[in-house]
Amino acid sequence: MPIKVPWLKGVFPALVTPFESGSEAVDEEAYRRLIRHALPNVDGIVTSGTTGEFPYLTREEQRRLVEIGVEEADGKPVVAGCGASSTQEALTLARDARDAGASAALIVTPYFLHPSDKGVYQHFYDIATAVDLPIILYNIPQVMDRYLPRTVVEDLADLPNIIGLKDSSGNLTYTMEVLEYAGDRIDVFVGHDEVVLPALAGGVSGMILASAQVYPEVWQEVIRLLGAGQVDDARAKQRKVQKLSRIFCRHGGGVAVKAALKMMGLDMGPPRRPLKSVGGALIHETRAEIRLELEKLAKVPIGGTAFQYPDGPLAERFNDLEIAADDIVEHGLRIGSGVAGQGVNQVQIDLIAGGKETPLGDAYALQMTYPFHRREALTAILEPALTVRPSTLLLPTLPQRNLRQANMIYGPAQSALGRAIVDALESQHIPQQAVDDDVMIALVTLHPRAMNRHALAQSVHAAASQAIDQAFVPSPAPGDQAPTLSSSKGEGWGEGQE
Repeated sequence: MPIKVPWLKGVFPALVTPFESGSEAVDEEAYRRLIRHALPNVDGIVTSGTTGEFPYLTREEQRRLVEIGVEEADGKPVVAGCGASSTQEALTLARDARDAGASAALIVTPYFLHPSDKGVYQHFYDIATAVDLPIILYNIPQVMDRYLPRTVVEDLADLPNIIGLKDSSGNLTYTMEVLEYAGDRIDVFVGHDEVVLPALAGGVSGMILASAQVYPEVWQEVIRLLGAGQVDDARAKQRKVQKLSRIFCRHGGGVAVKAALKMMGLDMGPPRRPLKSVGGALIHETRAEIRLELEKLAKVPIGGTAFQYPDGPLAERFNDLEIAADDIVEHGLRIGSGVAGQGVNQVQIDLIAGGKETPLGDAYALQMTYPFHRREALTAILEPALTVRPSTLLLPTLPQRNLRQANMIYGPAQSALGRAIVDALESQHIPQQAVDDDVMIALVTLHPRAMNRHALAQSVHAAASQAIDQAFVPSPAPGDQAPTLSSSKGEGWGEGQE
């Protein structure tokens, strides 16, 4: 029976391969920097795997990456990716890896031309019996278009130098079945960043992950906490990096990981063609998400947050609509303000409502025909082509600097504002007469770093409801003291407490 090797445990990063811009040559110095960056928090490293773009590497480049890895790993194991569609090529790469000092070879299921299950077994058998180097099987059906059959893994586990399986499927049913049938003979590693905790709880020995070069210390802590029986804390750690892990898994090939590393000051260059880092696999919104998540992990400094929510007298917040405080009084316009949410999900809405034959009606028409640059007003809607009444414009107070910011305010904010107006009509906070006679403009201020669409929609709905309630409070009875326009906190016409 095969004996498990003691070093095949813990956290192994699937390293990206750095390329120089223009020439696309392997950047050896950048590779050394990357290994030195990750090494203190990992148990070994993996070269030229899927994240390392192995299909685009030459035989000589793959061997050189192993040599550099051995030089920099300070005695920690180096697993060499030796994936190839043919048995002969994979065997050649495995022999090169052995000669370069690798601790094991990571070999993927044969791809493109799919052999039978017997052919898959023979592929690994021929390699394992022809090279004196430990072999780790590699299951990644997302890109190979087939699973490494569990029955084949079970049979291969009897071979002395088949020491492990990396399962990147994310399918825990498959993982548990392999552990059931072969876990006594080989070590199983999880290779899907989104399911690390449940895989560890199920009995895997460790992980080979793209994210382990970005936040390996998080995964080490997950292992420690789970081993100490602190499941809730381990779960919290996993969830802290869940969004980034999901991004890395959904944008394979190292593109997203290279983007994250560059933000962290580790420029690994572009991917090799035909992959693209700009205008390809990663849209601007995804890049913004990566940066925000890295900020939460203190991997990059927080930037772009120097802004203030509007303050000062509420009646003066509509000046850029060319509606002065005197106009509000003279034409009986209604104003209200609401604030809801916490942190980056805080939303402020300053609302003005009134007749169509007033300066507000003129401002409404002007925004529809000559919108502010990067602050284009859109009508409040419940769903596409279904606008609300009274006719209402959502007007951002801040310029929309990128697609992510625009998607937040012209998506969940626009819809949630429409829902708040409909709810106010149903509860008669907005009088029925206003449906036909009035228009409204909502000045909406979102935090530039807002990303949680669900939380944002809730904040917009709550803030809009507050603003509507304040704007449509009954007018003071004769003899009562009317509110003044001097303050932004509860003293504007129709305004209550923010």
